[in-house]
This record gives sequence, structure tokens and C-alpha cells, in this order.
Amino acid sequence: MRSNSDGHEQPVLYSFRRCPYAIRARLAIKVSGVAVDLREVDLHCKPAALIEASAKATVPVLQLPGGVVLDQSLEIMQWALGMNDPDGWMRPGDLEDVRALIDLNDGPFKQALDRYKYAPHDAGPTAQLYRDKAVTLMASPLNERLANGGFLLRDTPSLADMAIVPFVRQFAAVDAAWFDSMPFTPLRTWLQHLTASRLFVSVMARHAPWRPGDPDVKL
Repeated sequence: MRSNSDGHEQPVLYSFRRCPYAIRARLAIKVSGVAVDLREVDLHCKPAALIEASAKATVPVLQLPGGVVLDQSLEIMQWALGMNDPDGWMRPGDLEDVRALIDLNDGPFKQALDRYKYAPHDAGPTAQLYRDKAVTLMASPLNERLANGGFLLRDTPSLADMAIVPFVRQFAAVDAAWFDSMPFTPLRTWLQHLTASRLFVSVMARHAPWRPGDPDVKL
């Protein structure tokens, strides 16, 4: 957590529509109902205000009035839900299991996913190796968790579901035909349910990249 200030009167979220970290931050902010201004970032031409707010200049970054800056997606989720958690995503009794699932997602699974997604098109065996690793680490275990329906920890979504679903969505999209052919019916049902929800669809609206002087876009 860092401090900076641009004099803005309410929180500003620097985001990129397809980034899974930014998606989960937007989901938590949206469900909380906290008013936040959204600034879509062109990753090839990052605005100076983003770089000034956070030296790492990777999305998401949330700049609060008075200068506090949150530049980790889980920090942003927890901040928003700490303000208001109407759907009970952060129940105290879930937190240990939530943390374990998110750590697995953000660590080994994300590494395998990136290597699978960005493998050269002619590197079939290499891509398959990382795809299989991602299946072993996350897809198969999640599928087993979801075999009886519901969500990852209970019969309603938790922070784990909402923090992980953008990454599973990305994994499924690398080779949608292959994913649909796999025996992942519970996982596909869960993924479809969450990504087709009004909440998820609302945070995936398209916005032009923000430039200084542009009118505010409300998340």
C-alpha cells in the first residue's frame, strides 16, 4: 500500500478489461456498490497518472481520495468488501480455505496457464505439457469440488469463486473446443453460471482507453 494524491474526489480504478486480476477487482467493487471511477488503460500507452500512482504500473490500481493507493487485486477486493459485502463473499469461517485456493490459483496455476496460453503455435508438446499441469493443479480439483453442484466452498459464491473464475475463464478460452471436450461438466457449469451472471457481464463492458480530461466513467 502506497500513498499518492491527484485530488480526485472519489476512488479511481485503473483497469484493463481482459486482465483477470482487474476483472476480479471490478467484480468486488461492483457487488459492494461503492462508487468508483473507472479508467480503462491502454497497456501499450500507460497514462502518466497510473505510473505516478503505482511505480509497477500494472493493473488493477485503486487510488483513494487523500492518496492511499492499492495496487494488488486482492487488496482491492478486500477493501471493497470491507466497505460492503452484501452477498457474504467474505465469511470469517471460510477465510483459511479461501486463502489456500487463491494461493494455488495465483501461484502454480497462473504460471502454468501463462506458459500454456503464450506457448508458440508450433510448440504443441510444450503447450500440452503446461495445459496438463494446469489441469492437474486446478481444473481437475475444482471439477471434483463442484461435482455436487453449488460453488467452491458452499452453496453460494465466496471470495474464492469470484477471485478464481476470471482465470478459469482464461484457461477455458485458450482452446475452447478442447476444454468443451473434457469431462469437466461441473466446472463448465460453474464457469458458465458465473460468467453469464448480470454482475460479471456488467463489469465486462467495453470502454475506450482513458485520457486526461476525459469524463469519468462510473464502475
